[in-house]
Amino acid sequence: MGNVATRLLSIVLMLQSKPHIKAAEFAAELGVSERTVHRYMAMLDEMGIPIYSERGPYGGFSLVRGYKLPPMLFTAEEATVLYLGANLIKEMWGKAYRDAATAATAKLDNVLPDELRRQVAQAQASLAVCGLHRFNPTVWETYIDDLRRCVAERRQVWIRYRNFNREETERVVDPYGLALQWGLWYLVGYCHLRQDVRTFRVDRIQALELLEATFQPPPDFSVREFLATMTRPPEPVYQVEVRFNPDVAPRVAERRGAWQDLTEHPDGSVTVAFPTANLDWPTWWVLSYGAAARVISPPELAERVRQAAEAVIHMYTSSVRNCAAECSVPSKS
Repeated sequence: MGNVATRLLSIVLMLQSKPHIKAAEFAAELGVSERTVHRYMAMLDEMGIPIYSERGPYGGFSLVRGYKLPPMLFTAEEATVLYLGANLIKEMWGKAYRDAATAATAKLDNVLPDELRRQVAQAQASLAVCGLHRFNPTVWETYIDDLRRCVAERRQVWIRYRNFNREETERVVDPYGLALQWGLWYLVGYCHLRQDVRTFRVDRIQALELLEATFQPPPDFSVREFLATMTRPPEPVYQVEVRFNPDVAPRVAERRGAWQDLTEHPDGSVTVAFPTANLDWPTWWVLSYGAAARVISPPELAERVRQAAEAVIHMYTSSVRNCAAECSVPSKS
């Protein structure tokens, strides 16, 4: 029944935005037959929704002119989405949208029927989204609201920025948009210092000033597409193959989707294969499994693992010798 109610509501909303919709259009949109669409229309008529139909090439179903649904009419699922969405915005943006999110949910509380509020409360208690960010939002909320306004008003912004190497530079930026990636907020915009579109971690901005100068972003620029291009991995250079002992094979197999290929062997061991553009992270990844992992290819990876293991052994051997020497020195009374 819930699906039927949702479809009935969808029909009325579609009719409000576009009159003269044919049964075939409804059927394609809702994923039902035209016969079912006519049955839904009969149900709406019984509910007192003023729908009429006209025959002919320009005909179709329409609402009586002037009819509107009551405001804030939601299903339990839709209301849950709004509550959860408001809470997520509050968590990700910090104080920038905290008041707005609180006001939005308060308005929902005032207009939703008691039964619907009860269903939403049950859904909220059983649905949880965790781990969206690694840092407290206070590390970026000092500037996030100003940046949001600059993006909306297309105003340039001056920033003093500290990069990964702790080097500070002053930039004038045309802010195209803000994006949340890997638990961090990024500013995407045209950097006048570098004469190119760049990304800036908001928590690394040391100072910020809104400028009066405005700008016009490129008409075909998409922040989402730009970030997708920036984060796209480089073309693979190596094809890595690593065999894991039976003791750790189940743990490796759990991440089957991460591998281009995973082969299970009769003795319980597994071999994983994947392409990579460099051997930095595969080296330490193999070392993290100790003697339970053996590199099959490429030989460059096997050599790097060997060198890294020898360096670790040397470090600890030296530490043990130094400790033994210090312990053998008689203490002075």
